[in-house]
Amino acid sequence: MGFEVIPAIDVAGGRLALFTPDGPTRANAFGGDPLDAARAYAAAGARRVHVVDLDLAFDGVARNLETVRAIARLGLRVQGSGGIATGEDARAVLDAGADRVVLGSGALADERDAVRTIAELAERVLVGIEVDDRRIRSRGAARVDLPLAETLGWLVGAGARAFLVTAVARAGTLQGPDVATIKRVVRSGRPVIAAGGIANLDDLRAVRRAGATGAIVGRAALEGSIPLSELLDGG
Repeated sequence: MGFEVIPAIDVAGGRLALFTPDGPTRANAFGGDPLDAARAYAAAGARRVHVVDLDLAFDGVARNLETVRAIARLGLRVQGSGGIATGEDARAVLDAGADRVVLGSGALADERDAVRTIAELAERVLVGIEVDDRRIRSRGAARVDLPLAETLGWLVGAGARAFLVTAVARAGTLQGPDVATIKRVVRSGRPVIAAGGIANLDDLRAVRRAGATGAIVGRAALEGSIPLSELLDGG
C-alpha cells in the first residue's frame, strides 16, 4: 500500500472554514468555496479529500451533507469526518456520497454503539483518535477523556480496520506532527493516517518513517504554503 496524502476541506455552513480553539472561523482561500478547493486539489493530483463537517462537530447538526454530495460528484473520493458520533451519523455521510467515514472520538463514549458501527461498516469506517497528552480527548460537542492504550485495545478487539490519529495540540498550527503518538498507535498493528501540524515535505517524511500509511494536510494545503502538487508527490 502506498503512502496517501489527503488534503482536508473543513466546512461550516456550506463555506470553507478553519478549526480554532474557539471553534470554526471562516477561511478566505478559494473565495470560501469548498467546491473550488476540491477542484483545485483534484487538479493538483488528489484522488481523495477529507471533508470535515464542523457544524456536526460543534453543534451536533449535520448541515453540510450537500457539500459532501457535490464534492463526490466531481469524481473525488470523499472521506467524511467531523463529529460523527453514531452509526446513524456515519450512514448519513456515506449515503451523501462519501466512500468512507471517520467515526469521531466522541463516539467512543458509547462502546456498544461504536463496536456495532465498526462491525457493520467494516472497511468503510476509520476510527478517529484525538490525542492530547497520551489521552483521547475529543473536541467539539461530544466530549470524551479516555486512556489511549486501553481504548486502542478494545477497538482492535472490536475489529477496527484503521485509525485516524490527530494531535490535538498541533492541529492547525503548522508546528510539525506528533511522531511519538503516531508510533504508539502504529504499534496497535492497524493502518494509521496522521493529522495535525503537518506543514511541509519533511513533516510528511517524518510521518511516513513513523509507520503511518497516510497523512491529512489541512492548513498547509488551504493556505498554499507549499504547492499541494509537491506535497502529493513528496510523501
